[in-house]
Amino acid sequence: MKPFLILNFTLSLAFCISVPVFAEPIKELPKPAIENDGGQTIFEVLASEIAVQRGEFALGYQTYLSLARKTRDPRLAQRAMEIALAAGAPDSALEAAESWDKLAGAAPGNSKEVLVTLLMLNQRWADSVQPTVTLLRGQKPADREATIKRLMPLFAKAVNEDSALQAFYSIISALNPLPQDKDILFLYSMAADKTGHPEVMEKVLRMILIQSPNDVNALNALGYSLADRKEKLPEAFALITKAHQLSPDDAFILDSLGWVNFRLGNTALAAQQLQEALQKKPEADIAAHLGEVQWRQQQVSAAEASWRQAEKLDANNATLRETLARLKPDWVSHNESKSAQWDGRFSVKVTGSVEGRNQGGSGGFTLTQNKLSDVLEIRNPIGGALAKITVTPGEAILERNGETFKAFDADTLLLNALGLALPARGLSDWMRAQARPGSSASVERNSDGLVTQIKQDGWTLNYDWINPSKLEKMIMIRNTNLGSVEVRLVFDYASN
Repeated sequence: MKPFLILNFTLSLAFCISVPVFAEPIKELPKPAIENDGGQTIFEVLASEIAVQRGEFALGYQTYLSLARKTRDPRLAQRAMEIALAAGAPDSALEAAESWDKLAGAAPGNSKEVLVTLLMLNQRWADSVQPTVTLLRGQKPADREATIKRLMPLFAKAVNEDSALQAFYSIISALNPLPQDKDILFLYSMAADKTGHPEVMEKVLRMILIQSPNDVNALNALGYSLADRKEKLPEAFALITKAHQLSPDDAFILDSLGWVNFRLGNTALAAQQLQEALQKKPEADIAAHLGEVQWRQQQVSAAEASWRQAEKLDANNATLRETLARLKPDWVSHNESKSAQWDGRFSVKVTGSVEGRNQGGSGGFTLTQNKLSDVLEIRNPIGGALAKITVTPGEAILERNGETFKAFDADTLLLNALGLALPARGLSDWMRAQARPGSSASVERNSDGLVTQIKQDGWTLNYDWINPSKLEKMIMIRNTNLGSVEVRLVFDYASN
């Protein structure tokens, strides 16, 4: 009996990311899996493919993954991964890819690169480091650089840039010799700077400049890094000036030029250059720099206006946060406590929701923050417990009716369990009228410095204050595929 030829179904990772296809479609099943079970495997494969053709992706996925684990055939796990990707389920695809890689072992193929890619797609940057290093060490230098360049777009799309750059730094640092490609080296230098290794950054940027003395990105990055650290200022000025001459319309290079002039004591010129840079390209980094120069000039109102503009552009910008923490303007909160509790009532209204979802709901809540964990307890309108969700970095655990559910994303977990689009991730930060760390955010304040609005993670949060120390109400609005969601929180107690 000849092996059954699986229906031709080609799916590539290009549907998810802008990198070349890694996986080839399965051609046929191995003979032992087919000939030793009386044709049962053939039947299950055929039934699975028919299910997939009908759009029943979950059935096809589960059957293929179960078959892979039973037969020890890595190609069946690969097929399960392809089906999960087609269904838009990257977490399930990752589970299948992990099985594929485990079953494939040391055999040549694409399983390891696909596994690495899916780990990165799922934002599991720390988990991706060792598999990536293993993959790259097994390749020739030219192939290694090609693989890194295929993976680089994933780092640019990271939700948490710091985690992604930490992973990239760890991966490249583990390679010997270092890659020679300029693009790889430049990203490596940025990762080194972000992870607290300025000496590595400087060394790598100088390597690039030996190859390409007129590389404006390397000239600017090295000059800015030296200026920011107040080191070798004449050289920093020369590097940035050369970059500016090569690219006079680049706002980021003009920002660097203003910053090195500030370090050199040319404050008036620095302010002029930074204002011009900010007009060319409104960016939080540039506004933060301008605010510091104005602060040094004792132009307090102008500095605060620049910093508030920066907050509106991105309140989580690293340069802005460091500047405000160091200079401590009066209107910025410096509450470092990580313990607090809030108690109150909520109502949820969903407009235009799809069939099967709640149109809304109401009840009570208690949110307790303790160091790195948030515990959100949700009650029905008469006080009965509905659910308890514990949010820690990287995991959310929901307890309901004696059952426990786990997920990476707290908001999705709440929505799936209760049908209520309540934000759990970052809620304690928002109740403090602060942006949640880890993603970009826009913050607006009134003339007294009180936060009136935050935009983050797709939510728009509006704040009503009884007085400068007591928040009365938060109204949170988000447009989703379920429709428009409005969540109102009224506070009865807040310990912060």
